[in-house]
Amino acid sequence: MNGNSFAKASANKYREGLIPVSVIGLGNMGQALAATFLSAGHPVTVWNRSAGKDKRLVGNGAVRAETAAEAVAASRIIVVCLSTYEVAWSTLMPLKTTLVGRVIVNLTTGTPDDARRMSAWAEEAGIDYLDGAIMAIPPMIGSPEALLLYGGRKELFEAYQPVLRLLGGNTTYLSEDPGVALLHDLAMLTMMYGAWYSYFHAHALLRTAHISAEVFLPYSSNWLQQLIVPMLTSKDAARKLDEGDYATDISNMTVNKLGLDNIVKSSQELGVPADWLLPIQAVADHMVAMGYGNDGFDRVIEAMTNHRAHGGEPADASKVERV
Repeated sequence: MNGNSFAKASANKYREGLIPVSVIGLGNMGQALAATFLSAGHPVTVWNRSAGKDKRLVGNGAVRAETAAEAVAASRIIVVCLSTYEVAWSTLMPLKTTLVGRVIVNLTTGTPDDARRMSAWAEEAGIDYLDGAIMAIPPMIGSPEALLLYGGRKELFEAYQPVLRLLGGNTTYLSEDPGVALLHDLAMLTMMYGAWYSYFHAHALLRTAHISAEVFLPYSSNWLQQLIVPMLTSKDAARKLDEGDYATDISNMTVNKLGLDNIVKSSQELGVPADWLLPIQAVADHMVAMGYGNDGFDRVIEAMTNHRAHGGEPADASKVERV
């Protein structure tokens, strides 16, 4: 079946008010996206590089495309959820002419620069383009709690918001910058992996005394809920970070440096790798040596942002974007 006849056949499934959607990429997330559009009644066409992942979707009413070109020809909205931007590039670039007049909603995981480059390519080719980040796991897709973030032309997002919002109740437009959604994604994942690794480090220490994770759970839960989570989700703390206000009367840099010293020393004595903490310890040492011992630990951000690559002008905290 050629592209035109395929598009015509797919058009027969069109229902008034329900825009046809094609989903390219049927990993666990892609399948969840396609299933959600199907559940809402949208005509859905699916394509995946390897065969077999579309059986349940086709059984529930999706149309199988034999090629990516057929999938693109079938719909106005092209949702892309592939493994990498390299794969997305190799899939979409040959279809540049077919994509004109359609909108790419790219939900592939990558970097902000990946998103900006693809957006620039699409704009030059006359293709509508939105880049998004999915901050949820596949079972959450379609739920009120699912968070999906988007960057790109605002009017484009607004035009398709009713369809995009089907994927998550927390669907949010961020910026005209198409890279901002993935920047948020990386920021949140950084917090997750940092917390995750510190969790494993903590339990590695506890295991040296045969203390189980289950036994420790009430204490770790209390510590997280009563101190860590409030500290990292405080509006006042966020404001102070934006303003570069590091004054504290609670727990200063010197106190935290000693804490880090004890963690690293004990970890080494107990045979638990602490390499991931050494850069943090070094920054705290430097800050105290520079005379910032009475400031809060949040001053360590200056070591990350105060100079651009290879040494540059200090960042201006007053220019941090506030929403």
